[in-house]
Amino acid sequence: MPRTHDITGLVLAGGRGSRMGGVDKGLQGFRGRPLALHTLLRLQPQVGRVMINANRNLPDYAAFGAPVWPDGLAGYAGPLAGFLVGLEHCQTPWLLTVPCDTPLFPADLAPRLAAAAAAQGADIAMAAAPEPEPDGGTRLRPQPVFCLLRASLLESLQRFTQEGGRQVGRWTAQHPCAIVAFDQPGDDPLAFRNANTLAELHTLQGLAAP
Repeated sequence: MPRTHDITGLVLAGGRGSRMGGVDKGLQGFRGRPLALHTLLRLQPQVGRVMINANRNLPDYAAFGAPVWPDGLAGYAGPLAGFLVGLEHCQTPWLLTVPCDTPLFPADLAPRLAAAAAAQGADIAMAAAPEPEPDGGTRLRPQPVFCLLRASLLESLQRFTQEGGRQVGRWTAQHPCAIVAFDQPGDDPLAFRNANTLAELHTLQGLAAP
């Protein structure tokens, strides 16, 4: 099973922030800290080392104390561009990706994904979280940007993106992938609630326990 020091954590903060009016999402405040810094500090105890993927305001991100890598693919190519640059710079057997806009992600994300990858012999472990349905029930929905990836997948992802592929799910479907449900007793129902707009960010800050 991958241990803490076998995993590099990558905070994905390279998006356009278009639904936030074009602001740099990772630098917006949450509980008195920039979102990306809050995410980084939550991730750090779970992994051996950390990195940030960002495409703007690089000195601001560098001030958080972790290496910062911009996309190698042009035109804000989405999360896979972050996956790619993360794998290119990963010096451990595994890479764990988390987005900067979901600040309450589980504090045990890494060990649970690692355990599932080991148990199933998978190259990828992806989180899944309950989502409300219109009929009042819930369904488990994969969270494709919360991924534990074998570093050896770099060549596969290089080929996929060189051929124009940009969808996380289409690429992960090419490899053995463990889906890990975060719906157990004690799991925070807000853990995978993300903030796409400033209003959603303010709402999430109000809902979150201090």
